[in-house]
Amino acid sequence: MDLFIKLALLVIFFGIMVFIGLYCRRHATNVNGFVLGGRSVGPWLTAFAYGTSYFSAVVFVGYAGQFGWKYGIAATWAGLGNAFLGSLLAWAVLGRRTRIMTQHLDSATMPEFFGKRFDSKALKLCASAIIFIFLIPYTASLYNGLSRLFGMAFDIDYSVCVIVMAVLTGVYVIAGGYMATAINDFIQGIIMIFGIVAVIAAVLHGQGGFLQALNSLAEVSDESVSAAPGVFASFFGPDPVGLLGVVILTSLGTWGLPQMVQKFYAIKSESAINKGMIISTVFAVIVAGGSYFLGGFGRLFSAQVDIAANGYDSIVPTMLSGLPTILIAIVVILVLSASMSTLSSLVLASSSTLTLDFIKGNIIKDMDEKRQVRWMRSLIVLFILISVVLALIQYKSNVTFIAQLMGVSWGALAGAFLAPFLYGLYWKRTTKAACWVSFLFSTIVMLANIFFRSSFPALIQSPINCGAMCMLAGLVLVPVVSLLTKAPEKASVERIFACYDKTVTVSVKDSIGE
Repeated sequence: MDLFIKLALLVIFFGIMVFIGLYCRRHATNVNGFVLGGRSVGPWLTAFAYGTSYFSAVVFVGYAGQFGWKYGIAATWAGLGNAFLGSLLAWAVLGRRTRIMTQHLDSATMPEFFGKRFDSKALKLCASAIIFIFLIPYTASLYNGLSRLFGMAFDIDYSVCVIVMAVLTGVYVIAGGYMATAINDFIQGIIMIFGIVAVIAAVLHGQGGFLQALNSLAEVSDESVSAAPGVFASFFGPDPVGLLGVVILTSLGTWGLPQMVQKFYAIKSESAINKGMIISTVFAVIVAGGSYFLGGFGRLFSAQVDIAANGYDSIVPTMLSGLPTILIAIVVILVLSASMSTLSSLVLASSSTLTLDFIKGNIIKDMDEKRQVRWMRSLIVLFILISVVLALIQYKSNVTFIAQLMGVSWGALAGAFLAPFLYGLYWKRTTKAACWVSFLFSTIVMLANIFFRSSFPALIQSPINCGAMCMLAGLVLVPVVSLLTKAPEKASVERIFACYDKTVTVSVKDSIGE
């Protein structure tokens, strides 16, 4: 009976996802519809698409367990940082200007934005290559959290779970494009909200309630981490500097990730941006704040967890293993929702970038709209296939290189793109040379972090801290290099920034002069 309940919920969930994909086919007949939903997506769908693309199984299972174990209840700061820095401030700073300028430049992808904003085909191709290299391992990592949860809930081989999830995600993205992804993200986001609230309540209830759980956490000590008593229940935890690196990377990083920023390309109007900003922030407080808050109690299960043997990914599944059947089924669907929403966003970003920025005009000179959409659909299949193969290789052969490359992918992408994109939206003096410096600096540093990590200073040996450093360095390098290099042609820049000018006619009554 228990297995029947779990399978029934899964079948219903997958059925709804596929139905929406087939229903949205009419929105995906051209490039604008397939990639951006016709730039007519409302605030609720965009906000949930942003949030569900942000928070995957990597956060719920991996990061929540790892950082909750390291920092205790203070890990909640990472979730709050995601909400206010990664969502609220990102929408406020990037949302409106991104939507206006990308429509003005007629750009559907981030590389296309760089190419047209800085009048450089080479810059567009380089950005496209960086996205292709670093999004694939990130995509493969989305399956990691599923293995332990499915092992806990079902007697089904992990390979079958990965393949089924990949196929069903591919079906609705290929059929319905961005609009199908956005609607499914909304449904998946609702599941994530209710799921995380229910799980937190159940886990804390099992520990005697919130106050009892907090008191128990205060009694946990680990001399290898800190000699201070009650450090895992403290406000900033045992390592505030390390925690700050996590907050910066996981929050500021969204400002430069193509699959996140492209959500602003598709939103309907300025009023929708303002509404979406609030919705997205509330969603992040609940989902991200809740995930890290839950992970903060991981050390209460230390008697059941063997970190050395099973790694940090085993912490959250262990915490959930004693839940009732219906809650375990909800958790499985929650993690599937988180993974499928992010997977759909990543493969759509990868396929559109490779088609529009690399193949079109370079390999195939003449591509009409229908042919471009066919290529994007074909590449979605290819990217999902590659991610499945990498996930299965990592799972069956324990190849750590894939996991390491995923760890640096976020830092490399955000470090390369954040500063050029931000300054490109706001500052006319930003130069092409500054973009090149930012691209090369972050990708080289993050790749070096894989192969020569022991040679790095202790503080930035961690890919998390190294990625945060690259993002902050880019914010300094871009303006410095821009000021030291030749300014862009004034007339060209004025034409680009003219999109922010608006002529307003008002009536004025004459007044009596002196």
